[in-house]
Amino acid sequence: MENLFANSYLLEAQKIIEQLDAGQIEEMTKLLVNLRNQKGRLFLVGVGGGAGHASHAVNDFRKIAGIESYSPSDNVSELTARTNDEGWETTYAAWLKVSNLSAKDMLFVFSVGGGDAERNISANIVNALKLAKETGCKIIGVVGRDGGFTAKVADACVIVPTVNKDYITPHTESFQAMVWHLLVSDPRLQQMSNKWESQK
Repeated sequence: MENLFANSYLLEAQKIIEQLDAGQIEEMTKLLVNLRNQKGRLFLVGVGGGAGHASHAVNDFRKIAGIESYSPSDNVSELTARTNDEGWETTYAAWLKVSNLSAKDMLFVFSVGGGDAERNISANIVNALKLAKETGCKIIGVVGRDGGFTAKVADACVIVPTVNKDYITPHTESFQAMVWHLLVSDPRLQQMSNKWESQK
């Protein structure tokens, strides 16, 4: 029997691809090339699925694109200590301060809503973004819905369009992975071939 859910989900994915802003991806690529040229660092942040994406993307930007990259959520001991002692809202900003975030660095956000200061949603991402703005470092992101605080302050931001309100999160997180893999595969950024592409 035909799986109607799989068909509809894939059709929605096709609609998202058709609506993605390639111009924003191009701007992100140029910013990342410039970041590497000036030997800046890339800091990737997210919560939940976005934190998992950040960890995976750190590997890809370091290994494939040759960009010095880090994610604060990779250090669970520090993350939980800061949450316990100082509160969740400041975890990422405090980590970035100790890392001496500077104007030559970049913050990359993976978030479904993009953060919302007024409603206290993803407050640790919002505070990391505020610190990035104060520091003068570049900000990029891949987010869903209307992009939230990330889209308001980013230098380049891909907003995954909502084509079905029942699947905003899985669609957004799926395309976050697609966009960062696209970025590290761009010939201007890719410095090392992937394992299977290099096999005969």
